[in-house]
This record gives sequence, structure tokens and C-alpha cells, in this order.
Amino acid sequence: MSSESESSGDFHEMREPRVEKVVVHMGIGQGGRDLANAEEILAAVTGQDPVRTTAKKTVGEFEIREGDPIGAKVTLRDEAAADFLAKSLPLVDLGSQQFDQTGNFSFGVAEHTEFPSQEYDPNVGIYGLDVTVNLVRPGYRVAKRDKASRQIPAAHRLDPDDAVAFVESTYDVEVSQ
Repeated sequence: MSSESESSGDFHEMREPRVEKVVVHMGIGQGGRDLANAEEILAAVTGQDPVRTTAKKTVGEFEIREGDPIGAKVTLRDEAAADFLAKSLPLVDLGSQQFDQTGNFSFGVAEHTEFPSQEYDPNVGIYGLDVTVNLVRPGYRVAKRDKASRQIPAAHRLDPDDAVAFVESTYDVEVSQ
């Protein structure tokens, strides 16, 4: 039940979407120098120290054992998240199929050298990164809290159309159909 004004990106203050968090992830598949390079790139691009991710289970075909470090990630919130999105969204072409049913979206940056602060270094190589953006409306915490949690009413849930309108109006990017 979106009104015409909401589809243009003009929201009531209690229905205004906001960025809860942005997770920037680099999956390397192995530890060692490659993972250290990825961590340095993530720190330079996001301005925050990354956290290593480990394999959840053993996969013999890839020679990965449970607990092996295989990637790195950074979770950005508030101003850091908004700044990162302002830098990264112009680098990619977003499509409406990248938005899920609850308004979250993901995209990939093929080469870290696309960021203005990064230059190609033959000793490091080229790494890609995945970005996942979690959008919420005010009041979402009602469903997440431990005491007296309740479902969010269907009319208040963030849908893909509202998320697309928010991203287009806030970050001045075009989301293709």
C-alpha cells in the first residue's frame, strides 16, 4: 500500500528507510599472503580494521578445513556506511533484481583498483569485493529485541520498490529494471 509520494522517494519520517549496516567482504579461499593483502585493501578502502572469516566446514575438493581463515570482512554503520556507499555505488550498475523482498541489496566491485584511493600494485594483484547493504525502517528493533518481540506489520515492512526509491534519491544513482 505505497502511496504515490513514497514511490518518488518522499517518505513520512517513521517510514523513511535508513542504512542499518554495510558489510564489505572479500573471500580469498586460503590464508597466507593473499589474505593479508586482502585485509590491507579492506582497511584502506573502508577505513576500518577487517575481521577474518573462517571456514564453517571441511571441503576436501578445495582443500579447506573447518576453522581455516578464508576471507575478511568489515561491518560499517552510520556515517562510515553512508560514506562508503557514496564512494562505491557510482562504481557499479545496480539492477532491481539485486534487491531482496525485505529491501536489502548486494553488489560486487570487480577490482579494488576502481576506488580512487587504490592503485594497481603488481606485488599485490587485483582483488574483488562483495558489498551487502541492510536497509531498515524505524521500529524494526521490535522484531529483533529479546523481550516482548513482535512481528513488524506487513504495511510497515520495507519492500524492494521503496528500497530502490530510497537508494536512487539518497545516493543519486540509477537502478535499472
